[in-house]
Amino acid sequence: MAGALFIVATPIGNLEDITYRAVRVLREVSLIACEDTRHTRTLLEHYGIEKPAISYHDHNETERAPELVSRMIAGETVALVTDAGTPLLSDPGYRLVKAAILNGIPVTPIPGPSAALAALAASGLPTDAFHFAGFLPHKPVQRARVLQSLAGEEATLVFYEAPHRLLESLAAIEETLGARPVVVARELTKIHEEFLRGTAAEIRAGLAARESIKGECTILIGKAIQPPPDDTPLEEAVEALVGAGASRMEAIKQVARRRGLPKRAVYDRLLRVK
Repeated sequence: MAGALFIVATPIGNLEDITYRAVRVLREVSLIACEDTRHTRTLLEHYGIEKPAISYHDHNETERAPELVSRMIAGETVALVTDAGTPLLSDPGYRLVKAAILNGIPVTPIPGPSAALAALAASGLPTDAFHFAGFLPHKPVQRARVLQSLAGEEATLVFYEAPHRLLESLAAIEETLGARPVVVARELTKIHEEFLRGTAAEIRAGLAARESIKGECTILIGKAIQPPPDDTPLEEAVEALVGAGASRMEAIKQVARRRGLPKRAVYDRLLRVK
């Protein structure tokens, strides 16, 4: 092989979930860049693959990416893998891919497992549109801000979460997004695989009663439900708000916001009616 980079998806739990192509590529490349060499060694030994492995993770990718690019320019081939799933999806690899492309090195994806897609497919939530947002922020204020920014998305929301922060995140989802349908997928493809369905409050109550929560989790949140269109004439809608105590200008602003119209359009319409 000439110098090249392969982005290889690996199992998220069950070691059988790997493609023939991925196994072949791992056997043929010059070396394998791993998030954790010890973790990847288990997979390689399972398939009888003997290849040199080099660490590539969040803490060393700034230095490691140029090194790997230099080796590929010299003709070596590199397979990038993470501990589980598809590289770059909430895992390191962006700097390496970007640097390889800038240096004219071919970058080839080897598709395979992804916790986000596996959870979405079995969640029972709409799959026609989804928004994958990685891990929720650790800090409560930032977490609430992210959830609020996504509140209007007409798509299923997908997040990764660590087990020790799961209860906090579910509480934030309930507080920010209300009683939407939620699914928590835990230990995907493993012996204790589990899907918990309900509202965030219901799932949180069930998990809080357990002695402990283990395993990486994927949280899925049902899409925002848009209210039915309001066919009330604009003038009547404005007068109803004025009658409820709002100023006329504030009433015009509210009606414009609810209808998705410019404030000036509502104001001009009311003038024409008069």
